[in-house]
Amino acid sequence: MEIVSSPAFVSLHPTGAHPESQARIEVLHERFAFVDCEPATVADVLRCHTRALVERVKTARGWLDPDTLCTETTFEAALLAAGAAIAAVRRGGFALARPPGHHAEPGRAMGFCFFDSAAIAARWAQAELGVDRVAILDWDVHHGNGTQAIVGDDPSILYVSLHQWPFYPGSGGPDEQGETLLNLPLAAGTGDDGYLEAFARAERRIAAFEPELLVVSAGFDAHADDPLAQLELSTGCFAELARRASALAPRVAAVLEGGYNLATLPDLVAAALDGFSRGQSSQHS
Repeated sequence: MEIVSSPAFVSLHPTGAHPESQARIEVLHERFAFVDCEPATVADVLRCHTRALVERVKTARGWLDPDTLCTETTFEAALLAAGAAIAAVRRGGFALARPPGHHAEPGRAMGFCFFDSAAIAARWAQAELGVDRVAILDWDVHHGNGTQAIVGDDPSILYVSLHQWPFYPGSGGPDEQGETLLNLPLAAGTGDDGYLEAFARAERRIAAFEPELLVVSAGFDAHADDPLAQLELSTGCFAELARRASALAPRVAAVLEGGYNLATLPDLVAAALDGFSRGQSSQHS
């Protein structure tokens, strides 16, 4: 699976000692070669977000909420991250980009996120590639409240999220379900066995939807050594998730979300890349 990124992610949107820092991409660039991406357009973003949010991210400076810092280059970084997701969809690749996106609601930046790159890429594929049915599979440890708010009622986009619950941002409980919405909340302490049992439910739902494109919101903060959450996944579990995800649609792309342990993040991304590659190879053999 090809990696899509940009050298600019290391310098744009500086956040200091914040967990979502430039160092996340720096350690990945030290490990992986990548092809450059271009920024998304404002028109791409407006398929998912309000113009008021676009203007706020463009002009605001400082903390938009207790977790979310907007700097003079955040708008540029967020457009570039969405562009990386679009390029990943176009190329069948993995976007290593920041800031993450799945908490960004139609009119609100929150939870380190400004524009929902996965949702933007899904809607781009529908508008520009003629794709009818898209599934978004979110294995970040936090519920993607933004993605749910954007596409949860869209009959052409299935959103499936596995996440720790109850936990930030408070949404995604067992009663939040829909025709094209599946939330699979998991208790703190859940490890590989419990997670893969829930993942089997996700697979069945996605397979029944028959998407032409699967976009994976690939967070790595469900790993046992991540500092911000309490799920207990092994490194190998991410390879297995990626391998199995590869079988769920004829086109598959991935977008980096969370993952905040700088020592483990490169290995976790490598495990997922290996899983995606093995899954794609078995499909073509």
